[in-house]
Amino acid sequence: MISWTVTDFDGIGTRTLYEILRLRAEVFVVEQVCAYLDVDGRDLLATHLIGHREDRVVAYARWFEEEPGTWSLGRIVTHPDARGEGLGTRLMSEAVRQLADRTVVMHAQAHLAAFYSRFGFHREGEPFLEDGIPHVFMRRKAGEFVPPAAPPSQSKRPS
Repeated sequence: MISWTVTDFDGIGTRTLYEILRLRAEVFVVEQVCAYLDVDGRDLLATHLIGHREDRVVAYARWFEEEPGTWSLGRIVTHPDARGEGLGTRLMSEAVRQLADRTVVMHAQAHLAAFYSRFGFHREGEPFLEDGIPHVFMRRKAGEFVPPAAPPSQSKRPS
């Protein structure tokens, strides 16, 4: 079972932060062979969605206000050991549920555009390279998409 935590940066414990940064580096830097500065300062401003299974981070995403009324969703990642379990779908369902009343944009890796469209995101413009990987700009307008019921899991917000 996955338990979801939604928190600001200060609500992330040091061990969990280490796991998040390691997971992001493992997938976005090492696996995708993409040298870029993952720790970009936006984590300090972001809301973080963290999926735990047995006290281990297995899914993660973050969002922050890009401009007034528009939120940027990114760093969407699942642990390589958990692939094939539908965890990406559960992660996006939870993220969209949390952001249902907000306009959300993302720079999606181009090969994942069809996946993100299942959650109400629409592609805008032509593909572009970001850190050497083809991406597309995608947007989901506030209230435009009602996410399916959350899959069985526990969701908690730190007090």
